[in-house]
Amino acid sequence: MKYIGAHVSTAGGVENAPVNAHQIGATAFALFTKNQRQWVAKPFTEKNIEGFKENCEKYGYLPEQILPHDSYLINLGHPEQAPLEKSRNAFIDEMQRCEQLGLDRLNFHPGSHLKKTTEELCLDTIAESINLALDKSNGVMAVIENTAGQGTNLGFSFYQIAHIINRVEDKSRVGVCIDTCHAFSAGYDLKSAEGFEKTWKEFDEVIGLNYLKGMHINDSKKELGSRVDRHDNLGVGTLGIEVFERIMKDERFDRIPLILETPKTELWPEEIQKMKDLAG
Repeated sequence: MKYIGAHVSTAGGVENAPVNAHQIGATAFALFTKNQRQWVAKPFTEKNIEGFKENCEKYGYLPEQILPHDSYLINLGHPEQAPLEKSRNAFIDEMQRCEQLGLDRLNFHPGSHLKKTTEELCLDTIAESINLALDKSNGVMAVIENTAGQGTNLGFSFYQIAHIINRVEDKSRVGVCIDTCHAFSAGYDLKSAEGFEKTWKEFDEVIGLNYLKGMHINDSKKELGSRVDRHDNLGVGTLGIEVFERIMKDERFDRIPLILETPKTELWPEEIQKMKDLAG
């Protein structure tokens, strides 16, 4: 069973996200639990929480079909103490907001060293941040998203992600989300059939497929190994459509949210249907 959807709007309240997902034919969805470009947000009301849960039940969305995303401002590997504490507090708040909504995972970009510390120390700081957040929340997994390696962002190699996971104390509450655009831009050749298999073999050997808790389904505007994060719509970028057909026909990617973050959002209903068709 494949769950395919997109990152939908929560305008008017978080309870509208399941409605918006249903309207585009999605069997999965992603959302921000608060404004992704603000540090602080108003707490959920009981109406928000109950409305969200009721709409998820109404349209048949289980927690395993939903992949919330944290704020873009958060840097869990920040080399300076004050910004690090600010990021950690914001991340804990997002984990707790997911908990309130009955969700079981939160997707996040691991962090950046900002050329002020070593990669290894930054990765250790990210792991420590995750441990602190897990200690102050219940039932929500911290899901590390791979990056394209743009700028000083870490998490572009499977070995970096494994480094973080190895230092997380409760491994039942950590997972990984693979963004197809990011992986390709980071140098993982998902485009060719041989490269696709090699990539997932390495993922399984270095991290473990049991940690895969979601995917972001994006074509790429840039070439293999560019280290540039630029999403494109399905089949029109440098990745092409074949990789998405492989994903949809591969049982390894069953029962996890497969989330579109493609730039032309008006194409999402068409792209969701295209993905369903690729599954045969």
